Amino acid sequence: MKQVTISNEFITLMVLDYGATIQKLLVKGKDGKYTNAVVGYNHPSRYRLDDNCLGSCVGRYAGRISKGGFELDREQFYVHQEDGVHLHGGKEGFHQKYWKIEEVKQKDDPFIKLSYVSKHLEEGYPGNLTVNVTYKLVNNALQIVHEAITDRSTVVNLTNHSYFKLDDSPYIDNYELQLNCPLVLEVEENLLPTGNQIPVRGTENDFLIPREIGVQRLDTPFVKDMGSEKVAELYSPKSGISMKVYTNQPAVIVYTPLDFPGICFETQNYPDAPNQPDFPNSVLRPGETYNNIAIYKFDLVP
Repeated sequence: MKQVTISNEFITLMVLDYGATIQKLLVKGKDGKYTNAVVGYNHPSRYRLDDNCLGSCVGRYAGRISKGGFELDREQFYVHQEDGVHLHGGKEGFHQKYWKIEEVKQKDDPFIKLSYVSKHLEEGYPGNLTVNVTYKLVNNALQIVHEAITDRSTVVNLTNHSYFKLDDSPYIDNYELQLNCPLVLEVEENLLPTGNQIPVRGTENDFLIPREIGVQRLDTPFVKDMGSEKVAELYSPKSGISMKVYTNQPAVIVYTPLDFPGICFETQNYPDAPNQPDFPNSVLRPGETYNNIAIYKFDLVP
């Protein structure tokens, strides 16, 4: 397993070739000390046993797919499912693959570029899909760019699955969260979307104005206000670190697990879009390029 580190005056980033995983993301807090802003393991070998997708690229389709597959161009494709749900690319998704480190640049605007080639019918998906993910440090921000091309029509939905934690507290209940998301997707008990979109105002999912997360735990597809690139802001009063999230994607899955403190902002297309004709298109065809941009910007709040 290979590990690469890049840094600038604001951020130090450590990335593994296994799963294209963000292992550590060190940012400076108000006490002048660096905080690892993501949940992770110190020893890279631990990631082979991880089932939480810590810091990794998930795909070929991040999120959930119903019905055991999908129809594309009048042909049915079947994917792995458990209890009627296909999740994060299947039994061995992109987070369990070794990626190729294509390029590393240090000094000004440092970046790490990795690639992976997913063969035709890997995990049941059609087409040979070539994927690139680039992690770039631009001043006080981490930019993540997922790109993909295919030789046959397929469905694609990629995201980074980092669990953010902005201080050394054993909980995140006192974090302030703001989501620039006026709607959520209605979901069933198995978290598959029904197709309906529900306004958040006045509900437990209303984070339009910043408020503490509290004891609420989320595994929720929020629909971004398409008039803005900013989708979320998270703030720890203990460290003084604020993180703003920007994306070109239509949705963000906000996930706070029950068994450890951390919060995911999975910027992506809607879950189950291949089976929901009214959802944004998830089909990638030959000659097109899939492009998912996410920016995580860190600031100190006085």
